[in-house]
Amino acid sequence: QVQLVESGGGLVQPGGSLRLSCASSRSVSAIRAMGWHRQAAGKEREWVATITSDGTTAYADSVKGRATISRDNAKNTVYLLMNSLKPEDTAVYYCFEQNRYTYANDWSQGTQITVSS
Repeated sequence: QVQLVESGGGLVQPGGSLRLSCASSRSVSAIRAMGWHRQAAGKEREWVATITSDGTTAYADSVKGRATISRDNAKNTVYLLMNSLKPEDTAVYYCFEQNRYTYANDWSQGTQITVSS
């Protein structure tokens, strides 16, 4: 079973920054893409960002220009740097990993980001 270990959440003031990390136990060669979704209280889960195995990135409009997703293949880890955080960014952030062969997603347990003064 694939393990996704996520870290980096916490409480941050509006305008601040946070970096999330997500390390996968799956072989890099078996990963098609990794990224994040988030779910705010009382709302549906929404996609945030993705990075594919060839380094192509994509962002939701809600975070475009404020988020940067990157990966370190040597560590099999993906990162999400969030800048200029807003209260509406408050949510549980879930890392996902897509299997190259089955296209199935595995998910992390989630980490809370709270943006508040």
